Amino acid sequence: MNRHLPALALLAALVAVPLALGNEPYLLNALITTGIVTIAAMSLNLLLGFTGQLSLGHIAFFGIGAYVSALTSLGFDVELVFGIRVVHEPWPAAVGFGLAVLATAACGYLVGRLSFRVRGAYFVIVTISFAEVVRLVALNWVELTQGPLALTGIPPFTLGLPGLGSTTLRTKLQNYYLVLVVGTLCYALIARLVGSRFGRAMRGLKENESLALSVGIDATRTLTLAAVISAAMAGAAGSLYAHYLRIIDPDVFLFSTTVTMVIMVVGGGKGTLLGPIVGGLIFGLLPVALRPVMVPEAQWMVFGLVLIAIQFVMPRGIVPGLARLFAWRRAPAPAPRAVEVRS
Repeated sequence: MNRHLPALALLAALVAVPLALGNEPYLLNALITTGIVTIAAMSLNLLLGFTGQLSLGHIAFFGIGAYVSALTSLGFDVELVFGIRVVHEPWPAAVGFGLAVLATAACGYLVGRLSFRVRGAYFVIVTISFAEVVRLVALNWVELTQGPLALTGIPPFTLGLPGLGSTTLRTKLQNYYLVLVVGTLCYALIARLVGSRFGRAMRGLKENESLALSVGIDATRTLTLAAVISAAMAGAAGSLYAHYLRIIDPDVFLFSTTVTMVIMVVGGGKGTLLGPIVGGLIFGLLPVALRPVMVPEAQWMVFGLVLIAIQFVMPRGIVPGLARLFAWRRAPAPAPRAVEVRS
């Protein structure tokens, strides 16, 4: 229980933030978008931090989740090969969220099966290539995605319980707590996985793959399952993004967003549960603080300088660095040595 106290304290603080802000729209919007990207960073940390596999195309799963959820709730009428026409009537946004998770999980399985037999740099290349292919599809399949014209009018989430009615999440405050709930569930799932036998297998492959294979761990199966779960979480974040902004275009696949996720994970502390959350809050809200005084190009320079400073002072990231600092402060002073006096 003690190891989860920092997470519970952070959750309590995040629950109380809107009360302190007084429902300020600009700051709530920044917190919502930061929270969505942080969920995607948490999903990336499951691969990068706990298996050691770097996915530089992780934004593909985020974008696929956004488009699948948006198209499910908007409906479409598109002609496929051989004159086959597919007509889909709009479904509730909650169904789109579920389909986004399933679709991205399937894509994660496909990418994992293709690349984890060789791993290393091949996985990085496959993920980058996959992200670029998906971006080009979104850009050029205008009949389905509207291409650069963007999908507009995406409906917000509607939540309800039988006998209690339903509520459409239109306000920023409602969307803030929705993102917080989804982020908390993702954190709990990752914590559960990391503490399980599956989590030990992931860490074993990261630390010493040869030794892990010698004790019977199926590397391809373990890494593929990690990719499936990671992709599904990124797809959930993409769905939240689409239904919050209510407009998406191919820019959702920008490579800079993947770079931001990597910065959040590495700066916060990869391979830790709180690392991507702390890194997400810092690097997600840093542009909000810099925007009034700096142009975007200068903001990226500050990003780099802050990351370099963090890595210089805390090479393993903020969370491991703070944990080590507090452990050192709490450590008891060594007992004085007894001095032997010889006559």
